[in-house]
Amino acid sequence: MAEKQQNLAQIDPVWQRVCDEAVQAIGAEPLLGGLIHSSILHHASFERALAYRFSLKLASGEMSEQILREIADEAFTAEPELGQFARADVMAVYDRDPACHRYLQPMLFYKGFQAVQAYRIGHWLWTQGRKDLAYFVQMRVSEVFGVDIHPNARLGRGIMIDHAHSIVIGETAVVGDNVSMLHSVTLGGTGKEDGDRHPKIGDGVLIGAGAKVLGNITVGHCSRIAAGSVVLHDIPCCKTVAGVPARIVGEAGCEQPSIMMNQVFDETD
Repeated sequence: MAEKQQNLAQIDPVWQRVCDEAVQAIGAEPLLGGLIHSSILHHASFERALAYRFSLKLASGEMSEQILREIADEAFTAEPELGQFARADVMAVYDRDPACHRYLQPMLFYKGFQAVQAYRIGHWLWTQGRKDLAYFVQMRVSEVFGVDIHPNARLGRGIMIDHAHSIVIGETAVVGDNVSMLHSVTLGGTGKEDGDRHPKIGDGVLIGAGAKVLGNITVGHCSRIAAGSVVLHDIPCCKTVAGVPARIVGEAGCEQPSIMMNQVFDETD
């Protein structure tokens, strides 16, 4: 058994850590034993656990848990990158959210992480031409988690959505790697125009709570958008913007705003 655990840790350290934390959590709170066993320890891999959580959370009278589980297993088997992106997302939440003390927490309790993983399966369905099923996943994610991400939107790896209430990401939006955003963020359009009409967010960007980024505009790598801002024009790399409408108020203040999560800026910059 010890040799098997050692091999698992070498092959998949993220999954091994989740399992170790799960055992510790049951010891600390036995009443959660059923939940943690069914969600984590019953499964042979990180991907299988994610597929179970996807099916459990999104199942309804319209679509059974069994069918959703089969869809998720198919997606993870056909596209191994889904599992790698999910691992990066777990580590992003752990690294950036001061309330997250274990890898286990996002998988069990954080709707932002779970919504992003469900979106990723919906996006895979979209790329396979299974658009109605992708729309169904989008609808259920919105109903269950309060997060509305169009399945055609493209999200990179290492995404952290803190609190994840009232998030909207439109059809042609693109979000780079290692992006952090807080609740009530909108990446939307500006009207009824068709085609490419949503924002393109660079790598390492931090988007504050309640910020609205509207239109087919570009937010440069490693920039910061202050809480409550309305962004209607391109933002260069490594800048901080604030206001309605947003304007540049200074430099980003660090190399990786999305990781540092520092939302304070000096208006004299």
